[in-house]
Amino acid sequence: MAIRLGNSCVNCENLTANEECSIHQVKVSDNYTCDSFEMKMALKDDPNCSTCSRFQTATCARPNKAAIGMLCSHWAPQGTA
Repeated sequence: MAIRLGNSCVNCENLTANEECSIHQVKVSDNYTCDSFEMKMALKDDPNCSTCSRFQTATCARPNKAAIGMLCSHWAPQGTA
């Protein structure tokens, strides 16, 4: 039995914006995986304060230390719009 932790739907290029699989036409979550899995080319952009959705907000874990180019364990990617 293969363990495919990284092969979840959240990392698959077949996942649509409404969290549906474009191959199987069903609603999925990051707990799902299948043999049609196709890894997204880039999982993260540049993970640092300038690309963090919490940067310069009340939810920033380290507001006094946060600076462009820095990274912490609370990094959250900015939404794609």
